[in-house]
Amino acid sequence: MITVHLLNDSRSQRVLWLLEELSLPYEIKHYARDAKTRLAPPELMAVHPLGKSPVLQDGSRTVIESGAIIDYVIRHHGGGRLSPAAGTDDFEACLQWLHYAEGSAMLPLMLRLYTSRLGEAAAPLGPRIDSELANHLGYVDRSLAGREFLVGDSLTGADIQMSFVGEAARGLRASYPAMDAWVRRLQARPAYQRALERGGPYTLAG
Repeated sequence: MITVHLLNDSRSQRVLWLLEELSLPYEIKHYARDAKTRLAPPELMAVHPLGKSPVLQDGSRTVIESGAIIDYVIRHHGGGRLSPAAGTDDFEACLQWLHYAEGSAMLPLMLRLYTSRLGEAAAPLGPRIDSELANHLGYVDRSLAGREFLVGDSLTGADIQMSFVGEAARGLRASYPAMDAWVRRLQARPAYQRALERGGPYTLAG
C-alpha cells in the first residue's frame, strides 16, 4: 500500500492528484502546520530526517521530493500512463519540466513570499524578484500558448509537477492568461477534485 505523508497547504496535494489520476489505492497520514510559524510538525522527522512533506512510502521504499515522487509513481505504477514514450523528444521535455518546477521556477515565488513578511527591509530585493518572476512566469505562459498541456496532447507528470508553480502564482496569473487557463483546467479535472476531498483544505485551489 502506498502511504502519503501529507502536510496541509503544501506540495503534497499534487501527489494525491497524481494517485487519483492513476486510480491507485493509497492512504494518507495527515500533519498540520504550526499555526504561528507555518512550519511542519516535528513528527515528520520520524518519517524522514528532513522533516519535510510530501513523503511517499511504498512498501520498504521511502521517497521524498515532489519531482522524484511523481517520477517514481509513474515509472513503477503508471503502466505507461502520464508519460511520453521513453527516448522521444516529449519524454525529454517532460523530464525537464519535472526538474524545472522546483529547480528554477519556484525560487522567485518563494522569495516573494518570504520577503513580503519583511516590509520595507525587503525593498532593495523587489526589482530583482519581480524581474525573475516575469522571466519564469512568462516562459511558462509562452510554453502554454495555444496548448492544453505542457507536453504532447494529454496530461503528463509535467503538468502535475508544474501545477504548484501555477497555483503559487495565483495573485499574478491575470498577467499570464495561458497559464491561468491551464491551471483552471487542471483544477477542474475530476481526479484533482477527488484529491481535494481526500486531502482536506488547500488554499491554493482556486
